[in-house]
Amino acid sequence: SKPNLKKEYIIKSVEDSLLRLNVDTIDLYQSHHDDLTTGIDETLEAYHNLIQNGKIKWIGASNLSPERISESLRIAEDHNLPYYIAIQPEYNLYDRMKYEEQYEQLALDNHLGVISYYSLASGFLSGKYRSIDDIKGAKRYDALKDKFNTRGLRILDVLAEIAHTQQASMSAIALAWSLHRPSVTAPIVSATSIQQLEELSRAVEIKLTPEEYYLLNQASDY
Repeated sequence: SKPNLKKEYIIKSVEDSLLRLNVDTIDLYQSHHDDLTTGIDETLEAYHNLIQNGKIKWIGASNLSPERISESLRIAEDHNLPYYIAIQPEYNLYDRMKYEEQYEQLALDNHLGVISYYSLASGFLSGKYRSIDDIKGAKRYDALKDKFNTRGLRILDVLAEIAHTQQASMSAIALAWSLHRPSVTAPIVSATSIQQLEELSRAVEIKLTPEEYYLLNQASDY
């Protein structure tokens, strides 16, 4: 459906979610994709209503432009309305530029939590695929095919080397790199088995050395 951040739509969506989840309160509710046809004040007033009624606790923003996030924060302050406490950008070791150039300073300046998605670049950083031949017939072919370039292969080589040294999976090293970024609160990642979940959870324990962090930054530099 089209993005809809109108007051009535948000309130009904939250109430429907509470019924489906069988809970009384949603901790973090996010505006997912911007709705340029609706005033920011109307959206924030809807969230104010929901917070006052104990249906949500905090709000976040996913896929809103930095300009709209800044404007939302200003309107919230001016009108004593709820403000976004977190943003959800695409960010990983391969896709760095947009977040670092457009969102990171905004997040730091406003103390916003950063919950990044596509943290493994659609599986590219997992090491499961090491050449374009490996993704032939894969569901993610279109999302991955352009990543097998000189820079992408350089990233995989460095990830593999550090994973060997740290005795961890390449996925865990890629997530550890994200967690070493001062502005990142938590990278989002999916697992399809207990084994994968255990491998990925190692990321919070891995301490990259300054040299390893430098090598990953250097390999992924544009």
